[in-house]
Amino acid sequence: MVQVYLGLGSNIGDRLHNLSRSIDLLSQDRNIILLQKSSTKETEPVDYLDQPIFLNQIITIETAYSASELLLRTREIETAMGRVKNVPKGPRIIDIDILLYGNTINKSKTLAIPHPGIKKRRFILEHLIELTPSLKDPETGELYTVILARI
Repeated sequence: MVQVYLGLGSNIGDRLHNLSRSIDLLSQDRNIILLQKSSTKETEPVDYLDQPIFLNQIITIETAYSASELLLRTREIETAMGRVKNVPKGPRIIDIDILLYGNTINKSKTLAIPHPGIKKRRFILEHLIELTPSLKDPETGELYTVILARI
């Protein structure tokens, strides 16, 4: 089992329900154990700006899935919840991102770990620190609290 941080986001419909539903669906999988949930936070859209405000949350899980298997599983849940990708980075009922997968560093076309948005998005750093104040960036070994203080 490996510890993983997943970023959840929703900006369509009942955003809080969408986050809760995605957590329920993840928790129903026998290969996933929910460990922690951060608070929720409203955030402005990034990249594609002409869309509603997001509600974001981070959860910590343990999983028996490999990173690529977990990516497939999160995509299945997004699809089951009705996510349609009409506009890249556009509005979505649910978005589930693998932020950290243990101390893995992976830079493939389909999956970048750590997630490239971690160091660019204050709300991600705040939620990671809320869950694990001593958490370090796998690439640099630097505490996320130090990275947050710089942005």
